[in-house]
Amino acid sequence: MKRYIHKIKYQGLFFKIFIVMVVSITAVSLLTSLVTIRMSERLFAETFSITNAKVLSQIQSSFESFNDSIVNAVTHASENGTVKNYLTGGQSDSINSARIYFGMAQQMKQIKSNVDAYDVGVAVTGLNGRSFYSDSSYWPVTAEELKSNAITARSVARPAQLMYQLDTELFQQQMNNTAQKPTPYIIASKPFMERTSGTLYGMIYIAIREPEFRRFYNNFTSNGNDVLILDKSGLIVSSNRQDLIGQRSSELLGYATKINEQGLNYINADVMNKESILLSNYIPSFDFYLVNMIDRQTAIGQIINVKSVVWICIAIVLIALVIVFLISRRLIRSLTRLVKQMSTVREKNFDNYIPVTGSYEVRQLSHAYNYMLDELNDYIRKLLETQKGQRNAELAALQRQINPHFLYNTLASIKMLVLKGNKETAAETINALISLLQNTISNVSETITIEQEMANMQNYVFINHVRYGQRVQVNYFVSPDCLEYHVPKLIIQPFIENSFFHAFNEKNVGHIYILVSKTEDTLICEVVDDGDGMDLDGHTAQDGLPNPKSKRQLFTGIGIQNVHNRITLLYGEEYGVTISSKKGEGTKVRMTLPLILKSNDNDSTK
Repeated sequence: MKRYIHKIKYQGLFFKIFIVMVVSITAVSLLTSLVTIRMSERLFAETFSITNAKVLSQIQSSFESFNDSIVNAVTHASENGTVKNYLTGGQSDSINSARIYFGMAQQMKQIKSNVDAYDVGVAVTGLNGRSFYSDSSYWPVTAEELKSNAITARSVARPAQLMYQLDTELFQQQMNNTAQKPTPYIIASKPFMERTSGTLYGMIYIAIREPEFRRFYNNFTSNGNDVLILDKSGLIVSSNRQDLIGQRSSELLGYATKINEQGLNYINADVMNKESILLSNYIPSFDFYLVNMIDRQTAIGQIINVKSVVWICIAIVLIALVIVFLISRRLIRSLTRLVKQMSTVREKNFDNYIPVTGSYEVRQLSHAYNYMLDELNDYIRKLLETQKGQRNAELAALQRQINPHFLYNTLASIKMLVLKGNKETAAETINALISLLQNTISNVSETITIEQEMANMQNYVFINHVRYGQRVQVNYFVSPDCLEYHVPKLIIQPFIENSFFHAFNEKNVGHIYILVSKTEDTLICEVVDDGDGMDLDGHTAQDGLPNPKSKRQLFTGIGIQNVHNRITLLYGEEYGVTISSKKGEGTKVRMTLPLILKSNDNDSTK
């Protein structure tokens, strides 16, 4: 994969020309296709809206015919004296009751004859507690349930209007009963009122199953061409998509209202996560919105084979690109070869001389390039020798700076022990010092393992505890898998020394924590104290070290700054020291180093 990336990189001129041609040809093909598709979509939307508007008018006519039948049945019932007597009369003997019931049955047949063209059920109820059903099994709601049903409450609130409503209470009960397939019912209801006094004495309900109601428009629906009936609250009372029945869609209601109020033919909208074309008619007699929702993608797919258009465009683009590729390749092959070989200089490949071939211009460039490589290689050899000597001198100077600084402080501690006459502690301290010197001065290796460094730190801390007491405790947290990694000598000691001498001037006691861990490719050494802390005013953002010009300079610079410089000289700018501190809360020093293992005096970096 890398080889192919380099190949593309070397042939930059060719690919620039080729990419320009690719973009141009592709853009022309896409724009042409998009313009064609958009024009077709616009033409389709205009034509389809006209056709579907006529379809909606036919559907609305069917609904109006059905409403006329319902109105006739309701009018017949409200004006019938037998019905009124049945719903208002009191208790009577069995003979009269049988006569009244028989008369009511005859009148119910006449009422039902007005809507015999449709599969509906008729029910009447009275305030006297009587009720009568044309078919009690058609709409399974009892007279007692009707009293508390929301359909009755809404009808009573608007007694002068014949209302059509979805029986949401029964529908919800059916939805909760998983063993029963739900059958929505649309109910036409109207109160019976005394003409003179306006007193309510009964109700009539004409129920139609939603599948029967759906027959008015079902033949006009298809995949992606849906019809929905909404009431004024946005409730979907009927649809060829049965999963939507009973749901409320304020979004769809808003579009339907907008179409009818503004007299729009149609509207493009994003409804139910689909781009749709919406048409709507308001049916006053039902107080419903008849909405036609057309899935734009499905409908457009019926008149435009987008897949074929895409394949044709791809074929055109591929043929054009092959032609452009062959012509461009032939024209600039020699120049591309020269650019490819010259580009290797950026990868520090100064031995890749170019064969002097090709046209006159290419040969002259090759001669000049080969001469430049000769001069550059000679200069680099001299520069490397100079830098190598300078680097060794700098590292040696830094090592001499760190060692005397550490030795001075350690000897000062031993001196205090001797002056106090504490021979046993002095002997232990001397042993600790000997061990430190063996691992620092006597050990000629520039690096030691974390395990050795921790032993040195324990000896150093022991010396400081002897001198200053146990007021500052030191805790070690070293990951076992880090013990064998190598670090430069005396890399941690300056920061522990700094904590001992400068971090607890205001606080009498505290802790120093030494933590060593690793990430995937980095060794992390941290020295954390809970001492006085400081405000790092003027510190540099890159390394986190205090500015030597700061008025309150808590670090001497002879050990701390040189540790950072030493790490960057040895391993590069991505490694080094960062310091964070807050007044009163302590200081945290973080050193990042590469993962280095040493075997037979040969460095091995993981």
